[in-house]
Amino acid sequence: MNLPNKLTLARMALIPFFIIFLLMQHYYIAASIFIAASLTDFLDGYIARKYHLVTSFGKLMDPLADKLLVMSALVCLVELGDVPSWMVIIIISREFIISILRAVAASEGIVIAASKWGKYKTISQMAAIISILFRNYPFESWGVPFSLIALWVAVILTIISGVDYIVKNKQLFAG
Repeated sequence: MNLPNKLTLARMALIPFFIIFLLMQHYYIAASIFIAASLTDFLDGYIARKYHLVTSFGKLMDPLADKLLVMSALVCLVELGDVPSWMVIIIISREFIISILRAVAASEGIVIAASKWGKYKTISQMAAIISILFRNYPFESWGVPFSLIALWVAVILTIISGVDYIVKNKQLFAG
């Protein structure tokens, strides 16, 4: 198993610890774990591309690890009353729709690569979660907490990236 795949597995292994600390409302510890896990996402992709270590396992598990990390965070934040459930439903729905789209494409021998919008979406979701975990309210703009603005940006980019994937792959719906 190569280093990028080990980093992906490490990200997945951090999720239960993140959840435990978050639900115990140890926000700064949870944020630290979330940041470490998020950094493995960027690091594993960088190493895999730079050193030509891209594997089928990594192509499957890396996005799954991202989704598990982000969805775990958002569901826990709904449980704690920190995030509106309707926003999380939009984000989770997009993830299911695009995952199903990718599965259909794969069954037809088509690989749907990550788009720039998908990358922006992931970064914005992770940034929003981190700002919520740090209770980033000193950064208020027009009386609105920074974390709420970050969450709105994440939801908007989630919708844009979902529409982008669907439009670019509309031929999969033709059959």
